[in-house]
Amino acid sequence: MERKQSGPIGRPRGFDPDEALERAMLVFWKHGYEGASTTCLTHAMGISTTSMYAAFGNKEKLFRKVLERYDEGPSAYLAEALEEPTALGVATAILAGTVRTTTRPAGPHGCLGVQGALTVSDSGQEIRDLLVAWRNGGYSVVRERFRRAVDEGDLPADADPGLLARYVTTLAHGIAVQAASGVDRDELQELADAALHNWPLP
Repeated sequence: MERKQSGPIGRPRGFDPDEALERAMLVFWKHGYEGASTTCLTHAMGISTTSMYAAFGNKEKLFRKVLERYDEGPSAYLAEALEEPTALGVATAILAGTVRTTTRPAGPHGCLGVQGALTVSDSGQEIRDLLVAWRNGGYSVVRERFRRAVDEGDLPADADPGLLARYVTTLAHGIAVQAASGVDRDELQELADAALHNWPLP
């Protein structure tokens, strides 16, 4: 007696999408959006251009998926930092996480979200706007966390949550640029520590 197939028969992809996405992330991280050619991406991912388009869509859609992966992986320290019990703890954890992520011994230095598309041609404008929104989103969640700290008395009543959030995120972005320029981890951590030396306390 023949057994009926319970669902449609699909041809297996022949590759691990998670592994391919991880490799694509490293290419974009190292070369930026426009610097990462389709040939470079498919070579690193170990797949054909046809397979890349079938699995992830075009280059822009692939980058969007990569940015999500970056959020959940290397950049996950931000969400963890926001759980720190004090505003100073939040700021310290954000900068330490930035230093750690942007100076990884193995892998690209710098930050995908900061340097991925600072300057692009017209065809890359949507990705530039995406990363501007990504950075602004990071600033917004930090500002809201510091606003809560003011309400809870963990920051002085006259502290400006927006200014403090801009200070911390600007420092973080600057650390990323310095890391990409070759400044080592210890020096960047010293900078981060010094930057928070006069943090406002209640």
